[in-house]
Amino acid sequence: MDLLSDGPEDARLTLLLAHGAGAAMDSAAMNAATAALVAEGLRIVRFEFGYMAARRVGERKPPPKAEKVMPEFLDAVEALGPTSGALFIGGKSMGGRVASMVADPLFEAGRIAGLVCLGYPFHPPAKPEQLRTAHLEGLKAPALIVQGTRDPFGTKEDVSAYALSPAIDMLWLEDGDHDLKPRKAVSGFSAADHMKTMAVETVRWMDKVLGR
Repeated sequence: MDLLSDGPEDARLTLLLAHGAGAAMDSAAMNAATAALVAEGLRIVRFEFGYMAARRVGERKPPPKAEKVMPEFLDAVEALGPTSGALFIGGKSMGGRVASMVADPLFEAGRIAGLVCLGYPFHPPAKPEQLRTAHLEGLKAPALIVQGTRDPFGTKEDVSAYALSPAIDMLWLEDGDHDLKPRKAVSGFSAADHMKTMAVETVRWMDKVLGR
């Protein structure tokens, strides 16, 4: 398994990130999030699920169900090995969902300190009845979900009605879409503004979780 690492190897905080269903680990959204987080002192390590890695050599495989790639996320944790500081896991969209599905056993074993999801896919667009939240109701691992208020996979109005675990903190970015991008003319914020807020608040949340 190939790992893509950015930021200092001896960082006090490491975040292992998985990509979304349709875009690779070095997509524009993943690159933007990584750059913002590295600028705040984090080490970001990215990996790809097998179906996405296969696309790089011409095999057009559709995304499997999230449950099918849970072992691959655990493999990535093993491939990363020990880190110099605290380890968090997470991802963009589907990657964050898969991370949330493997987080509790890792947290209970002391392998990770928590979970960070960027644009969680609470439901498919235009299908709010198809919720992907059952496991989030009893989540024990500390979690931060960073979500745009107009994300078609779960708006602020949608999420306010869900019974989420008290271990989950939400960071809402005004007018952000699924990539956390706002419409500047509507919100007054730029994509860079939201990336900066995401990164600063993620580090602040991590420090809170670690009791710093």
